[in-house]
Amino acid sequence: MDDPSGLAVAVDGLGLKGPRGWAFRDVSADARPGALIAVAGPSGTGRTCLLLSLTGRMRPTEGRAAVGGMELPRYMTAVRRRSALAHVTGVTDLDPSLTVAEHLREQELLRRRFGDALPRPRQLLRPRAERLRERRRHIDEALATAGLDLAALPKRERTAVRDLERVEALRLSLSLALLGRPRLVGIDDTDLKLSAAEREEVWELLRTVTGTGVTVLAVCSEPPSDAVVVRTGADRSGRTGTGSPAAPTGEGPDDSPATTTNAASEETDAAKTEPDAGDEPDGSPAATADATREETDAAAETEPAGPAAPHEKEADDAIAATGRS
Repeated sequence: MDDPSGLAVAVDGLGLKGPRGWAFRDVSADARPGALIAVAGPSGTGRTCLLLSLTGRMRPTEGRAAVGGMELPRYMTAVRRRSALAHVTGVTDLDPSLTVAEHLREQELLRRRFGDALPRPRQLLRPRAERLRERRRHIDEALATAGLDLAALPKRERTAVRDLERVEALRLSLSLALLGRPRLVGIDDTDLKLSAAEREEVWELLRTVTGTGVTVLAVCSEPPSDAVVVRTGADRSGRTGTGSPAAPTGEGPDDSPATTTNAASEETDAAKTEPDAGDEPDGSPAATADATREETDAAAETEPAGPAAPHEKEADDAIAATGRS
């Protein structure tokens, strides 16, 4: 990836309370940049809410958290712009009727229009063919990192999402997230309804992503032994150290009793998001709404569509090889 520097994650006593009670509470973790972080716990213990909080999409109620040195919730917008989500129901859903090529085309156009900073004048003076090759290379890198081989799909790039296997759909969602060149990627329901072999395949994929320098935050039921494990729910094991597996249930890494247990009883018990309290570190104004999953009673952040940007045709040409219609 172009920016190999991931974001460190430091959390101490983090909690989020919604209208029906605590989604999660007293969560602590410490992970270095480029780490594989597993958010583990039973379904309904606030795992997705924690994922959205650490990627700047939901505002925590108590405790302290810093992502890449940026404190939450003060710099939620800054964290959100440096992170991406994949495979989150209600937030990053794939359209089953669209093809793989159409999803790539749509995401590339959105990235070109809203995701990147304004190009430098010198970049605009480069030959158009050179810019198209660079964008094509960018798409190929995202597909390669996510391990999605278009040639292996039933109809290659024209394969509809409804015809993809579960692991293939996860790879596509991850590819779309990587197109934005994030420094932190959050993935929900990583091992949901997967066999043991498929789970190991997915974890190996996520290790490949961390190998590029990107920090990965993955929600799961059974974390791998080499991940930094953050527990939610009644079986939470407390704080885990950087790059260390979770300690046995009921003990922290220093063999002290776990501090508390979370009180959330349903995964739909989520807190409504609030506008950001401050600006980004560089002074740009914070966004006024945070994208959250539909099941957690929060609104997804959207941006109004505007007139077509002059570079959209070039973005189309850049992925012509994917067989878009």
